[in-house]
Amino acid sequence: MSRIGKQPIIVPKEVKAEIKEKKVSVQGPKGSLSFNFDKLIKIDLAENTLSVTRKKDSKLARSLHGTTRAILANLIKGVTEGFKKELEVVGVGYKAQMKGKALDLSLGFSHPVEFAVPEGIKVSLPSNTRITIEGIDKQKVGQFAAKIRKIYPPEPYKGKGIRYLGEEVRKKIGKALAK
Repeated sequence: MSRIGKQPIIVPKEVKAEIKEKKVSVQGPKGSLSFNFDKLIKIDLAENTLSVTRKKDSKLARSLHGTTRAILANLIKGVTEGFKKELEVVGVGYKAQMKGKALDLSLGFSHPVEFAVPEGIKVSLPSNTRITIEGIDKQKVGQFAAKIRKIYPPEPYKGKGIRYLGEEVRKKIGKALAK
């Protein structure tokens, strides 16, 4: 039995969960989310607790058991608290700014890089070198943050680039100093 999968999920009072056929819908103070689960998984809603069990003991069912439970827990956390990722832009003259509903990044390229902010995501800039991404869907928030970071990942020699807040970049010594 999956150690994560067998743990029950407690649904807070302000959250309304509903199961219809193979779809779980969750509504809370921050919004609503839904998730389609596999036919090998069974989800029960009793009082204020969601429990996930598997119908068969196949390898696929075992792998989906814990994953489904984790996704459901993230849905409930998303509609109550939400998710947040913070990025840091490091480099001389590198900055971020909002142009309407688009994120504009100046990263030393010959052109500024523009990103359209997807639906359901809120981007704010506490300073011109910090980007805060917030939303109720953990997958969307993480994917958008990874997309931004991929433009200019932190390089190991000078440490310039876009990194997650608090991420440590191991620096390498240059060729001239490596004698």
